[in-house]
Amino acid sequence: MNGGDQIKSEKITLNPIGIVHVSATDDEVRRRSGQIESVVEIFPAFEDALDGLEGFSHIFVLGYFSRLRKEQVGPLRVKPRRLVKYGVRLEDLPLLGVFSLDSPTRPNPIGLSLVPLHRIEDKRKLVVSDLDLFDGTPVLDIKPYLDSYRAENYSFPDWRNKLLSSLGSNDEAI
Repeated sequence: MNGGDQIKSEKITLNPIGIVHVSATDDEVRRRSGQIESVVEIFPAFEDALDGLEGFSHIFVLGYFSRLRKEQVGPLRVKPRRLVKYGVRLEDLPLLGVFSLDSPTRPNPIGLSLVPLHRIEDKRKLVVSDLDLFDGTPVLDIKPYLDSYRAENYSFPDWRNKLLSSLGSNDEAI
């Protein structure tokens, strides 16, 4: 395929395997305040898929951003608005591609979270913390964290390093 060719749009159907339960408000989840505990409830039809998961310290949770506003699905460039809470003015933020940001605005409203798995209750309820998905979010998949996923050598782009330096902040700001 040539670089200028368009891929023909194809309909993809995904079926949720579960749902997120969290007693925190959406704003508390957005702020990631403290050790918010969540339960990822796996539907009975997928219970057998959890066999062998007990004992992993962390899991990836893929969720469907069901609460995004219509204008948040599709844009390819946005400003990293999370930095506004650190004192950066919106007009001073760069316009960046969504693939370079941890923003809910995506061409496909799918989120990925790496979270600690504390325990499994009642065979289908995964108790986790720090999950950045709202109460009622459909869960599309669960994957265990493996040591082969760890990156020993990694780097960040200059725009990110400069923004973090100007904030005097840690890596979690962007």
